[in-house]
Amino acid sequence: MTSVLYDVPGPKARLYSLIGSAAGILIILGVLAIAVTTLAQQGIFDADRWEIFYGPMAPDVWNLIGQGILSTLAAAAVAAVIAFPLGIALCLLRISLIAWVRIPTQVVLEFLRGMPVVLMMLFILLVFATGQFQAVVVGLTLYNAAIFAEILRAGIQSLPKGQREAGLAIGLRSFQSRMSIEFPQAVRRMLPSLVAQLVVLLKDTSLGYIVGYEELLRKIQIMADFLGPDFLFPAFFVGAAIYILINLTVSRIAIMIERRGSKKAAGGVAAPSLRTGLMVGGNDPLAKDSVEGPDKK
Repeated sequence: MTSVLYDVPGPKARLYSLIGSAAGILIILGVLAIAVTTLAQQGIFDADRWEIFYGPMAPDVWNLIGQGILSTLAAAAVAAVIAFPLGIALCLLRISLIAWVRIPTQVVLEFLRGMPVVLMMLFILLVFATGQFQAVVVGLTLYNAAIFAEILRAGIQSLPKGQREAGLAIGLRSFQSRMSIEFPQAVRRMLPSLVAQLVVLLKDTSLGYIVGYEELLRKIQIMADFLGPDFLFPAFFVGAAIYILINLTVSRIAIMIERRGSKKAAGGVAAPSLRTGLMVGGNDPLAKDSVEGPDKK
């Protein structure tokens, strides 16, 4: 298939690309080999250092890790559930045609996006004297709501202008056009960015460590401090693996949702607004039959 962005590589370009890829792989494998060798010389892979995960202490260790996972997922879930609808509301205010609504919202969004999440958590914890969980959730909610609002705004602005004009032409109000026509398409179009931000939200729960919230990272730190420095690497390695597994699960779920939505769209399932537009415009064959009657045929 011919690319419109660049010329099709010739034999020499393909050869140079292959050589560069092979060299890059060899360099990466070499770095990994050096890292593994260094860790092995330090005794990191000794069985007694990993015995905490399958030996007599394993039930207590996994119970502590499980509590951390539940705390992490609880904070991330609550923050995501609140942040997304709040992001939709902020997006609607940000794209409002009324200047005195749009401009202050833009200022608020820029402030929330530019403010470090951990600083918001500390501010909420110290100024409002809330609990650690509330501070983490509110901080994550405010920051990610601003990011969601900008992602959705970008998705709406990327749509053809005819989408909104068609909605208004069939009698929908501005808000109805936004919610029933533009927002569903914007969410589908920006789904990869939304999922990436959900992964960031999940990882940012580790900032709760600063305000004393006992999420996964803090539980692992408590466990490592109790067991000693010899178990520091195994504890954090398992913690990193758990974070990666959770993030991959979130990404896979989002991919499944996106594929299901694409199949429905490819299957010819028309939206109610499109059906209404055909009927109002007089292009629906069923509507023509009902209007013209049998005599016209």
